[in-house]
Amino acid sequence: MDKRPIGVFDSGIGGLTVVKEIMEVLPDEDIIYFGDTARVPYGSKSKETVIKYTFQCIRFLLEKGVKAIVIACNTASAASLDVVQQSFDLPIVGVVEPGAVTACNVTKSKKIGIIGTEGTVSSGAYERAIYNIDNSVKMKLKACPLFVPIAEEGWQDTDIAKLTAERYLGDFRNSDIDALVMACTHYPLLEKTIGKVVGKDIRLVNPAYETAKVLEKMINSNGLKNERPHKAEYKYYASDNPVKFKKVGENFLSKPIGWVEKIDIEKY
Repeated sequence: MDKRPIGVFDSGIGGLTVVKEIMEVLPDEDIIYFGDTARVPYGSKSKETVIKYTFQCIRFLLEKGVKAIVIACNTASAASLDVVQQSFDLPIVGVVEPGAVTACNVTKSKKIGIIGTEGTVSSGAYERAIYNIDNSVKMKLKACPLFVPIAEEGWQDTDIAKLTAERYLGDFRNSDIDALVMACTHYPLLEKTIGKVVGKDIRLVNPAYETAKVLEKMINSNGLKNERPHKAEYKYYASDNPVKFKKVGENFLSKPIGWVEKIDIEKY
């Protein structure tokens, strides 16, 4: 039994969709979340810079005494997961591989769609992860940048979201893909809208949920589970604008966020 918290970080607020899934899968675990809102987005930064930021985020979380870390950022997962796993002596999981594994497991047509930000799509992170699992899979990729501000405005169930999804994803209905990876932490908020547009024959893969399941296995296999039933504690930190973090974050979590503390991440 290990009472220490789980650490989660992201370049901004989107990683709270991963936190939401962890809360469901591991309800007795305390969580510390850091959103690097002062330096978002990571997708436009060089690999070297993203690795530097990732190390800073991990050092901050380690100072808080976490027992495992989730990199809830597609860009940071792709750029730095291997490096940090070798550099730090605790379990660390990213969001790319869990989504890729599930997509490969559920596809029957061997054709998978991937939607994400411009940075994630252009990085080729999911393509590499999927080819490493099954190099016979064909992929259709689409950047859907407007989904991020729609989610942050809380407009995910509006006509604006539906029209935007139709514009981005209408041609997915007529393709042969049968699995679609929502490769951005904001996109699970639009899952219902995306599902209506692409149709029921395409299975939506939510890497946030898949990552939470991988984390659960990792916690159990390393003997780190907090088996003491209690009301879990959640603490939130941001590198900029904690007021906006709280407002938008409550939409992402579907629950109130208490205090958000601003920290200077450059110190780490």
